[in-house]
Amino acid sequence: MQQTWFGSLDNYRKGSIEIIKGKPEHYAMSNVFEVASRAAPYEKVVVGKNLKYVIEALRAEGASPWFAAAHDEFAVVLDGEIDVHFIKPSDGPLVDAQTEGTVRLDGQPSGQVMGYVRLRRGHQALLPAGAAYRFEAVTKGVVLVQTILGRNSVEKWADICIQ
Repeated sequence: MQQTWFGSLDNYRKGSIEIIKGKPEHYAMSNVFEVASRAAPYEKVVVGKNLKYVIEALRAEGASPWFAAAHDEFAVVLDGEIDVHFIKPSDGPLVDAQTEGTVRLDGQPSGQVMGYVRLRRGHQALLPAGAAYRFEAVTKGVVLVQTILGRNSVEKWADICIQ
């Protein structure tokens, strides 16, 4: 009988990959908890990629800078307890409509505070286009963000993949 085991930032197993058919270099595998444990807080490390779309692993610890995107993004918490604070900007768009990926903002943007959502393991939230958002870890953890590859996306394939 197989047993499902779900890791955490402080307690994960590295895992492995067994190639049945094909060449090992055609496959890649990484552990998002290991990636997050080695990353700086809120460094957006790409762990999955499909054309221009990416999944980024973030280590949630303390408060992040403010971010925004011209498109919707999506966050899911795999470990910890993280608040996501939102601001509706008052001075027009924070990000040009043609910009892809997440943009890191300088300081807190002006606008209407929209409140926050508290996410725990398995909880997910939409990060709406045009809104500014900031993560704040109540307890340290791991967040996956689905977005588009952008200037703040960090690709470390040689460092994070088991091949």
